[in-house]
Amino acid sequence: MGVGLPGVLVAGVVGEPEASAAVGVEFVAQGQAIADVLFGDYNPGGRLPVTFHKTVEELPPLGDYDITKGRTYMFNKNKVLYPFGYGLSYSSFAYSNLTLDKNSISAEGDNNVIVSVDVQNTSDLKGDEVVQLYIKDLKSSVIQPIKRLREFKRITLDQGDITTVTFSLGNEDFSYWDETKKGWHIEPGEFEIQVGASSVDIKLVKTIAAN
Repeated sequence: MGVGLPGVLVAGVVGEPEASAAVGVEFVAQGQAIADVLFGDYNPGGRLPVTFHKTVEELPPLGDYDITKGRTYMFNKNKVLYPFGYGLSYSSFAYSNLTLDKNSISAEGDNNVIVSVDVQNTSDLKGDEVVQLYIKDLKSSVIQPIKRLREFKRITLDQGDITTVTFSLGNEDFSYWDETKKGWHIEPGEFEIQVGASSVDIKLVKTIAAN
């Protein structure tokens, strides 16, 4: 790697009980960045944009493009190796005081829902957290995702600091494409607002009705 050629650093095999990490890099600069993280010179805060499953047997055939069969986090029901939105940090964070500025939305009108949550760095080290907001349709008459990521914000907090993170949700966050009406539609029922650190690490939940 010292001559500027692509290289790979591997420390274990993903999924093996005795493995602590598996790291791959392609260029020297990336190798330096990985080393900074592993030796504690940099506090990471990135999140996975994909899901890492435990085995390929959990997935439908590659040629099957029906995502409702579990290929994405939105429809997967298995316990995975690394979930969508997952990431590590040397800091730790606590979530509290999840609030919505209204208890219901209109299934026919224009909507704007303000969601806020307090996030505190509970560690002794400055760090980044990616606060993620998912929505789950609790009473849909058609097949809907288990949850969908609708908003996220990356924040930086010094040790002990607390901040309020705010999201704004509109009609597009609660609607689905109605094939019979050929348009976006909010179905009357209930929606779950989930806020957390990944698609499976949900910290707080609130319910809102659609009338």
